[in-house]
Amino acid sequence: MKLATIKNARPDGQLVVVSRELDKFVSAGRIVPTLQAALDDWDNCAPRLEVLSQQLNSGDIAGQPFEVEMALAPLPRAYQWIDGAGYLSHLERVRDLKGSKDTELQSVRPLMYQGGSDSLSSATDPIRVPSNDLAIDFEAEVAVITGPVPMSATPEQAQQAIRLITICNDVSLRRLVVDDLEKGFGFFHAKPSTSFAPVVATPDELGEAWQNNRLHLKVQIHVNGELFGQPNAGVDMHFDFVDLIVAAAQTRCLGAGTIMGSGAIANTHDQTLPIKKDEIGFACIAEARTVEKIKFGKAKTAFLKHGDRVKIAALDGNDIQFFGAIEQTVDIISNDS
Repeated sequence: MKLATIKNARPDGQLVVVSRELDKFVSAGRIVPTLQAALDDWDNCAPRLEVLSQQLNSGDIAGQPFEVEMALAPLPRAYQWIDGAGYLSHLERVRDLKGSKDTELQSVRPLMYQGGSDSLSSATDPIRVPSNDLAIDFEAEVAVITGPVPMSATPEQAQQAIRLITICNDVSLRRLVVDDLEKGFGFFHAKPSTSFAPVVATPDELGEAWQNNRLHLKVQIHVNGELFGQPNAGVDMHFDFVDLIVAAAQTRCLGAGTIMGSGAIANTHDQTLPIKKDEIGFACIAEARTVEKIKFGKAKTAFLKHGDRVKIAALDGNDIQFFGAIEQTVDIISNDS
């Protein structure tokens, strides 16, 4: 089934069931008011939500028109947002950035950071930052939402805890990454609000696109209407979501509603921008710039600035958006605005 959270003038919104084609929705209010409430009582709520999904998809109930602009982030505020580093090729491309440490690039234990989750952005919210001069970057990622995970969870427990899958844009302010890393406490100012696709889906809804705890879909990125990247999220993912969840739960329990990110999606290749329609490209600007420095001696691709548009969507075999698209515009918020 596919779920979304729509606006209702309350911080956590209203949970709805969305049709497979993303064109209709029906309120889940008679079952449970919010997605967090559903996750807290998943064994009871999920079967009833599934029945509602089947009725909507079969036409037994009409539903109402669904539009992306209606949606908040699936969890507008979450108990925990953790971003991992599942794709080693991404780390290999950016490890020479000032402030990074080679010793942190490893294939045994995934790197991760704990991000701000009190205010997560919708798919259409602007990318709000205070200045153009912060090297504004996007990072196209896959994300899963979990049920409760015990401390020192086994791989089996981690796998069973995966409730929902979607994609996200983990915005990065690269100029502030240096300060954050050099201070030794990890990312803080460099990571503004993360935005999420409007729809989440259960693993069974994905069918063969969800295998080996990875999302096997092309994630396509456009910047100002130009194709920037289209890596396959299931390729070159060194640490899958079970690996990431197990690592996160090493010394703590994870509550229901924990969001785990994959890190920037990255496939191994030696391409540079612009890319052709059948090439892979990049899921963030920093990688493209690193490759350009190696090939041309300097970076050519600019970071985002006020008014730039970013679109991110996971596409199925028919190039149909599976979770709906993230479409954001950079908005510089001045001190006097």
